[in-house]
Amino acid sequence: MNLLWTTAAFVVALGVLIVVHEYGHYLVARLCNVKVLRFSVGFGRALFTRRGRDGTEWVVAAVPFGGYVKMLDEREAPVSADELPRAFNRQSVWRRTAIVAAGPVANFLFAIAVYAGLFMYGLPEARPIVGAPPAGSAAAVAGLRAGDTIVAVDGEAVSTWQQLRWRVLKGALQGEQLRLERISEQRHLSDAMLDLRRFAGTEAEGDLLAAIGLQLYRPALAPVLGQVEAGSAADRDGLQAGDRIARIDDVAIDSWSHFVEAVRASPGKPMQLTILREQRAMQLTVTPEAREVNGAPIGRIGAAPHVPPSHIERILIRTQYGLLEAVGRATDKTFDIAVFSLRMLGKMLLGEVSWKHLSGPVTIADYAGQSAQMGWVSYLTFLALISISLGVLNLLPIPLLDGGHLMYYALEVVKGSPVSERVMELGQRVGLTLLLIMMAFAFYNDLNRLFSG
Repeated sequence: MNLLWTTAAFVVALGVLIVVHEYGHYLVARLCNVKVLRFSVGFGRALFTRRGRDGTEWVVAAVPFGGYVKMLDEREAPVSADELPRAFNRQSVWRRTAIVAAGPVANFLFAIAVYAGLFMYGLPEARPIVGAPPAGSAAAVAGLRAGDTIVAVDGEAVSTWQQLRWRVLKGALQGEQLRLERISEQRHLSDAMLDLRRFAGTEAEGDLLAAIGLQLYRPALAPVLGQVEAGSAADRDGLQAGDRIARIDDVAIDSWSHFVEAVRASPGKPMQLTILREQRAMQLTVTPEAREVNGAPIGRIGAAPHVPPSHIERILIRTQYGLLEAVGRATDKTFDIAVFSLRMLGKMLLGEVSWKHLSGPVTIADYAGQSAQMGWVSYLTFLALISISLGVLNLLPIPLLDGGHLMYYALEVVKGSPVSERVMELGQRVGLTLLLIMMAFAFYNDLNRLFSG
């Protein structure tokens, strides 16, 4: 079931992003009066075909890894004299540039639209409150303490954990020292210097924030169930919302985190629970389901804690923005992510960041499935992020990509004439080689993650 969910989420994501990208090319081509012969989502054998009133053939093909817009072009087939003005190769260099650039631009506009919609909707987000940093970590050395609320980074205000996380990640990539303005639990305002210089080009796997020692504050919760998932181990074995876990196998349980640790350490093993239900003590046997995480089995029962309203108000904030401010913030966020992606690619090429961070379709599909299971907000955020990555990738000056064509057009403007067919053919071979190398790295990383956990 999980594989089907992941596959469906991945195919839908691919379909949406391919349509967005190719429709950008199509729309600007039509605006420039260029004849579009085919709009295809996918490659290979056509599964669905429909011809529009403008003569464009709309196709859904069998292999979903990409798509294309085929335009009238003398270089590919003879063109009648009356249709020559509508041939792509007969357009000015500026029109050709606009048509080619429209695909990546459409990806960026899609991301802006998604982020703007989420900003206007107003989502509950975690406040930038830090948990206790591990001893010796950069966060601990900076003097951060559990319960500190970060209000600004280098003078730039932050109001959510995501804003703080993003700013710290950028600082780590660039090896910066960040000045964090914080308010302690005692309401004292002070500065902390977070030294990230040793994290520039770090090889740390997983969450870089964990390596820095910056983690989200989680208030201590009583071992009381707030929700039980239908059909889960907790549900099958008789646990109910409101139950308080008193003991597990004669060991007293004093917090929710203590309870979670015990459950995670017992995959597939029966646990003797003493619970309090309506002030009455009861004995239950609960067997956690075994779930594999990072190659090792952990226990899971499918229950969530009861979170008092006071805790929710302390750790969550919900901010809604008007249309103009939402679009502005969405544009800034899209720009920041695009620049961050380019810097990461640049550092990979220079050898400052490992190619292990390059992800292929298997990893992306896994993220698609996970985000879809977490809800529509997470899935939309995932789509926006991948759309930005697709836009950035296509703008790279590599022949066969949109960026390669834009590079040729820039040379055409400089030299006053189109690049020769021989140079373009040589460039396509080089571009194909580069893309195959990148794909090989991405697939290797996927397989390595898959089999090493």
